[in-house]
Amino acid sequence: MESMSGRVVVYGGRGALGTAIVTKFKESGWWVANVDMKASELADENILVEGDTWVQQEEHVCNSVGAALSGEKLDAVVCMAGGWAGGSPASKDFIKNSDLMWKSSVWPASISASLAAKHLKEGGMVVLPGAAPAVAGTPGMAGYGMAKAAVHQLTQSLACKGSGLPDNCLAAAILPVTLDTPMNRKWMAKADQSTWTPLEFVSSLLLEWAVGESRPQSGSLVKLVTEKGETSLVTV
Repeated sequence: MESMSGRVVVYGGRGALGTAIVTKFKESGWWVANVDMKASELADENILVEGDTWVQQEEHVCNSVGAALSGEKLDAVVCMAGGWAGGSPASKDFIKNSDLMWKSSVWPASISASLAAKHLKEGGMVVLPGAAPAVAGTPGMAGYGMAKAAVHQLTQSLACKGSGLPDNCLAAAILPVTLDTPMNRKWMAKADQSTWTPLEFVSSLLLEWAVGESRPQSGSLVKLVTEKGETSLVTV
């Protein structure tokens, strides 16, 4: 057990980005636990989300992670769970879609924050899924914008003294504009894909931060800006 590089929980480890992250950490010799609705064949441990309420999901996930760790600490918690739905406050689906966005973004991010406070080691890392558009108004996707803004706020709260994170931990959110995923290629086939951020870039960045390299200041909202296939980091 001692030869491993570290331990990470990837919340949402079965999505396109989650899979890329699980793969990257596994290749680097990490123990990886996937928390998702579906199991990942690549992960060392799978914790399937159970429960209809926020409280039930938190209890199940936190207890299961605690059992899987059996007294060990985590080096990183990475949450990439989320979804997308559009709709302005005037649309008939506004509340329905907002509810969906809250459950798919805010629930996993806050449960990940809870995991980080309980199980991270000193100098560890928790990264949550923000969104570049949500630093301003998002009238055409109001529910999505609200949920992501809540994740941004949570990230900043985690970085404050008294959040419960151990000393010298990094709390950050990554704010992609558009990720280069199979679904986006399918639904936005005609878009300019040179402005899409590759999943390999994101997974490499998270591994770099996890091992303590080139970390931003804790509480940072880090925008991933890709132009002509090159990605740069912009702290919002």
